[in-house]
Amino acid sequence: MIPRLDPAFLGAPVAHRALHDVNDGRPENSRAAIRAAIDHGYGIEIDLQLSADAQPMVFHDYALERLAEGTGAVRLKSADALAQTTLLGGDEGIPTFAEVLETVRGQVPLLVELKDQDGAMGPNVGPLEEAAAQALTHYAGPVALMSFNPNSVARMAQLCPDIPRGIVTSSYDPADWPLNEETCSNLRAIPDYDRVQASFVSHEVADLGRDRVAELRAAGADILCWTVRSPEAEAVAREVAHNVTFEGYLASHPG
Repeated sequence: MIPRLDPAFLGAPVAHRALHDVNDGRPENSRAAIRAAIDHGYGIEIDLQLSADAQPMVFHDYALERLAEGTGAVRLKSADALAQTTLLGGDEGIPTFAEVLETVRGQVPLLVELKDQDGAMGPNVGPLEEAAAQALTHYAGPVALMSFNPNSVARMAQLCPDIPRGIVTSSYDPADWPLNEETCSNLRAIPDYDRVQASFVSHEVADLGRDRVAELRAAGADILCWTVRSPEAEAVAREVAHNVTFEGYLASHPG
């Protein structure tokens, strides 16, 4: 049986890269942002990248420059070196996935995005997925896994068959992606939903009107979306999406 999202994922809004605000010392995916999201009762979305020594690190970008006091690719740095690399706008290093799991401890739902490690949304995946699965072995709280790369989602289905999984989806405008038109066209159609045994998608908010999204919802898929940046945009998104991933404001709890 394909695992479904815990109902908690369809309740409280989900804080994108946790409840981050560098003006308040809470960088993206930081421990401070994660603690703030828990304090507000929000779900949490985080990103995983792999260190040089095969540790899953909670960090969005492939390179350090935009978000941290460092340079170069995350995958070329050890977990210890990354832990000592201070996030810009805060006073903490980059956390490991294991640290974040220990902090959250099931208090709020945790939505985990595995960043594409193939470089072209292809089949060259495995080490990050295996490391993430190992970290999740004894985790008991509501958690779900997702990736833009369907091959990553398929691998997680093998490694963590009881954890809900979904595909992060988009309009895939080639102008916004380092992918060729053929790859964008294929991914835009979300052809792998059944193959990877997904139960949800997290779709680009500006593209929620796509027929394929409506088709998946009608077939029983849970629809999440990224990234809502205002209450007005949230109200429009909720006409299609069961829940929203938000940033830049404090989303209201439904009900």
